[in-house]
Amino acid sequence: MSLDTSQTTRTTDSVSTLLGEPRFELMPFDSFGEQLEYLPDGAAIAVTTSPQLGLDATVEWTERGAEQGFAMVPHIAARYVRDEAHLEEIARRLTEAGVTDIFVPGGDREEPAGEFESAYDLLVALNDIEYEFEEVGITGYPEGHDFLSDRTLADAMSAKEPYATYIVTQLCYDPEAVVEWVREIREQGIDLPVEVGIPGVMKYQRLLEISRKVGVGDSVNFLRKTTGITGFVRQLIGSRGKYTPDALVEELAPYATDPEYGIRGVHIYTFNQSSDTESWRYEELGK
Repeated sequence: MSLDTSQTTRTTDSVSTLLGEPRFELMPFDSFGEQLEYLPDGAAIAVTTSPQLGLDATVEWTERGAEQGFAMVPHIAARYVRDEAHLEEIARRLTEAGVTDIFVPGGDREEPAGEFESAYDLLVALNDIEYEFEEVGITGYPEGHDFLSDRTLADAMSAKEPYATYIVTQLCYDPEAVVEWVREIREQGIDLPVEVGIPGVMKYQRLLEISRKVGVGDSVNFLRKTTGITGFVRQLIGSRGKYTPDALVEELAPYATDPEYGIRGVHIYTFNQSSDTESWRYEELGK
């Protein structure tokens, strides 16, 4: 499938819809506080769950960010939650911090820490506890999943939809794959708004630093789920060591203002390189 060329005209309105108020994803490492300094006041900040640090770091940075006035969106990865009491404690702390939006992925962990095997399991449990959140996000997979069939993903999406208010896609470099996937879930009857996951500006050296922090295996798997390591490195070398998502945004932009697609913005995977990403975003908005 190719993109509809009648919709490929870049407009200020559609680019602003995508980049005007994005969600920035940060990893809960020591650099987190420094990264916040580069982001707009009150920006929406998603905080991942680290395989090394677990949910404690996610909740702690969420609390700190909220104190500074950011709209914090913690990832509560299901396979890292021990039991309902643990979930209650997390929800209590987040509520007290003023958090109104959470994101619920399954979590990249081979063995669950407790009784929650999947995002669906946790969503059901969340529905039964005393704490409530206005917004609950779930994951979308435009390019599929390494270990799950398309049918399994579609069934899981249908099961999770009643408990969610929006979808965030896994990082994807292919705008055609994103647009086609959105069409497919709409045909499936999924009407939740979609935030498209895009990469921020990434320097090759920074990528290597991240790999050392999160573990080579995690980084390799992440890249393999997108364009593949070889293609990704080729892009970086060809652009003198830096990737910017200009082309991706340009091709997605026409669909951002089309109500049939329900795309409400982008979720930027910054890889804790917020300064370069913000410089690029402001430049794009000024074009």
